[in-house]
Amino acid sequence: MEEIKATATPEENETVEVKDAKAEKAEKKKSKKLEAEVAELQKQLTAKEEELQACEDKYLRMMAEYDNFRKRSAKEKESVYADAYADCIANILPILDNLDRASKSENFEGVKKGLEMTVKAFDDALSKMGIAEIETKIFDPNLHNAVMHVDDETLGESEIVEVFQKGYAKGDKVIRYAMVKVAN
Repeated sequence: MEEIKATATPEENETVEVKDAKAEKAEKKKSKKLEAEVAELQKQLTAKEEELQACEDKYLRMMAEYDNFRKRSAKEKESVYADAYADCIANILPILDNLDRASKSENFEGVKKGLEMTVKAFDDALSKMGIAEIETKIFDPNLHNAVMHVDDETLGESEIVEVFQKGYAKGDKVIRYAMVKVAN
């Protein structure tokens, strides 16, 4: 048998070269497309990293502002308490002065008058602070503390007969309940 050598004709060689060139162009095109996609993804990643950094910065600033607010509020609260305490004591000091003067007096009438003035000064100081005496006519368990009970037909139902200790309130808040004796 005769051996046939496979030799390509110049036209066939040209066709193979064209196919190789087309494949190479297609691969280069595909490679450029992938490189463009990678570049675009890198741009997006960079943008997201910058956005994340901005959000982290914003978060840190917000936390710092909140911490400053919390510290400032605590200082204001302490200041308000100290101011209220000082105002309260300033209202009570004249009473102490009256008691001091009454204790130094040797005149019984002077002591009695001094005590009356002290009671009036104390009532004035309480009213300046918005504290009022609780009314004691009809028993109210929200305002009074009944420590004794008496049955008496001449008195009305839940009528307060005697007050052992005055009660005080500031607005709706009871500071001290009135200690009373209640009838029927």
